[in-house]
Amino acid sequence: MSLEVGQMAPDFEAKIETGASIKLSDYLGKKVILYFYPKDATPGCTAQACNLRDNYEELLKAGYVVFGVSSDTEKSHQKFIEKQSLPFSLIADTDLTVHHAYGTWVEKSMYGRAYMGTARTTFVIDEAGKLAEIIEKVDTKNHTAQVLK
Repeated sequence: MSLEVGQMAPDFEAKIETGASIKLSDYLGKKVILYFYPKDATPGCTAQACNLRDNYEELLKAGYVVFGVSSDTEKSHQKFIEKQSLPFSLIADTDLTVHHAYGTWVEKSMYGRAYMGTARTTFVIDEAGKLAEIIEKVDTKNHTAQVLK
């Protein structure tokens, strides 16, 4: 499924690192940054998470709630959050439901070998629950600037 700016963001219910369930629709009235990344504690994913962490106050002032999404487990997310002091929650999409809803589980290729994985993509969702922006060319070290531009 290909999502476009202006469409309603697909609603979902998923578990965060604490095991608690969240629903995207619970955040209507707030702006949401939903960023999909391949794997906890890898260099690019750590750079992206830390850039959002380092600019978190600025994101809060702009009215954003931040959620990272990967196929890692709740336990993996807990370790990543603790090690990097992340101030936002990470969604454990182990069954890929959220990935499929947003079209971010895709075929990738490395060294000529095809495999399925996460397309690093950020969805900026407005207060009405619509997609305000889709960032497909993520600059992991300057991601906050991409969101706030």
